[in-house]
Amino acid sequence: MPLKSDFQGTVKYLLDPELADSVAIARTLGMPLLLEGEPGTGKTRLAEAIASSLQTTLYEFPVTSESKVEQLIVDFDNIQRLTDAQAAILNVQMQQAGLEQRLDLGGRTVDNLSHYVKLGPLARSYKHPGSVLLIDEIDKGKREFSNSLLYVFSERRIVVPYTAEVIETPTEHMPAIVITSNREQSLPAAFLRRCIYHYISFPSPERLESIVRLHFPDADRQLLSAAVTVFYQLRELRLDKKPATAEMLNWFAYLAARGLSPKELDRLPGPSTLIKSHVDLGRLKEIQDHGIAQLLSRRPSGGVH
Repeated sequence: MPLKSDFQGTVKYLLDPELADSVAIARTLGMPLLLEGEPGTGKTRLAEAIASSLQTTLYEFPVTSESKVEQLIVDFDNIQRLTDAQAAILNVQMQQAGLEQRLDLGGRTVDNLSHYVKLGPLARSYKHPGSVLLIDEIDKGKREFSNSLLYVFSERRIVVPYTAEVIETPTEHMPAIVITSNREQSLPAAFLRRCIYHYISFPSPERLESIVRLHFPDADRQLLSAAVTVFYQLRELRLDKKPATAEMLNWFAYLAARGLSPKELDRLPGPSTLIKSHVDLGRLKEIQDHGIAQLLSRRPSGGVH
């Protein structure tokens, strides 16, 4: 079976060869691709880029501590059914009173549960060959959530509650499933065995400069080089929340829009694009008072404290 290697990145998403291989392997085998790495390294954006490149539909499911696998499969509209039940009672009462007025139920009947079933993103992706399904930040869910996904992934078959509809898909028609994790908690070994795994490392300065240039092709080279240098100097500080690629893109957009020069970056203009924790505001004041280069030059050999 040939590798599905037709996704090689987009004009806005720079794909390294190792990640391209992982994407191709996952799609060829019909297995989920589990992406780990620190926040802001492009894990979520990968699913969006694949869908955009293949011109297909992207289905998304952001995981929370309250998420259940059933929500991936079906959403039952209890509120609409209750509203319709109340409307049906009122219609009977109006009929008994000899009134011609009726409340419109839109063709729904309370006893027909299928009228209130909405397929979840997993079920819809299974019915849409070649689509992309993003299960975002699975590490935020309870352990039971990832355990419950095992059967769905291994069987490639879903029975929809309330309607008993069977949705199944062969390997070659499996959606491209991208699962992201920030490693807030470990995932079960059995779950990992059913995934293709890839860790997205934080980009090197050279690679980050290439990423920024994808978004700002006309960027001033000196400004971009200086911005990348200051950005990595900032990441060397022991911040509560290190800025990630997304913050770098926002910061550079601000720098370019204001027409700042490389010499003006040492005191971190536009800091709210990079500093995202009140714990780090004290360090920000030090940078703005003395400049990041001087602050780094005074650090002890063990690092900046």
